[in-house]
Amino acid sequence: MMNKPLILVSNDDGISAPGIRALIEVVREIGEVVVVAPDGPQSGMGHAITLNSTLRCDKVHIDEGPQTEYACSGTPVDCVKLAVSTIMDRKPDLCVSGINHGSNSSINVIYSGTMSAAVEGALEGIPSVGFSLLDYAHDADFTASKEVVRKIVHKVLDEGLPKGSCLNVNIPNLAYEDINGYKVCRQADANWVEDFDERKDPMGRTYYWLTGSFQNFDKGNDTDEWALANGYVSVVPVKFDITAHETIPFLKKWEL
Repeated sequence: MMNKPLILVSNDDGISAPGIRALIEVVREIGEVVVVAPDGPQSGMGHAITLNSTLRCDKVHIDEGPQTEYACSGTPVDCVKLAVSTIMDRKPDLCVSGINHGSNSSINVIYSGTMSAAVEGALEGIPSVGFSLLDYAHDADFTASKEVVRKIVHKVLDEGLPKGSCLNVNIPNLAYEDINGYKVCRQADANWVEDFDERKDPMGRTYYWLTGSFQNFDKGNDTDEWALANGYVSVVPVKFDITAHETIPFLKKWEL
């Protein structure tokens, strides 16, 4: 590209989270950066949008970088929609989301606000990538993640992505020199087995905390879970067309 690419940055952990600050640090070396991210944590929001209340989007200054930043009261998807339709004066060349504190591999992708921002970018016709590090800690070390981001961002800007798809990139919690490489793979067949911890508040009313355990049912060696367990960065192409195409012939046999 002759001019610097225009890059939209968002996330679901909030605009001040260490993960997005690390992401901004990398992409502002590569292009002109506009950040539109939630003003607080929005994890697990999936592809939710705000319909029953107003949205606010305030220009903020968090560090000394050259990027333009806005803190939005809405969800990650709201952030991308506002950015593309209202805040930015032209369509971004790239949308990146993250770096998420924790995995968005396997079934996590459908609950993830981080990935929903990337999917929304793809819906808008923008090459988009969601990044996640397998470390939930607030003080997670994003040194290796920044190298992964740099490599993937350059590749997407150079090669583009097929229309209607984006990338779900998960990064093992390892030093960069200990990462075995990159694996383009599929989403593992895994799920959360939920449990609800029932408690009582001081007024005697029942409330619940969602807990559970992650269970991987997939024995394949071509999945994101296998890649991450074996020290690879997993790269899974994701699309927003969720039609079960393979089920259409079965349903056409029904007498409807």
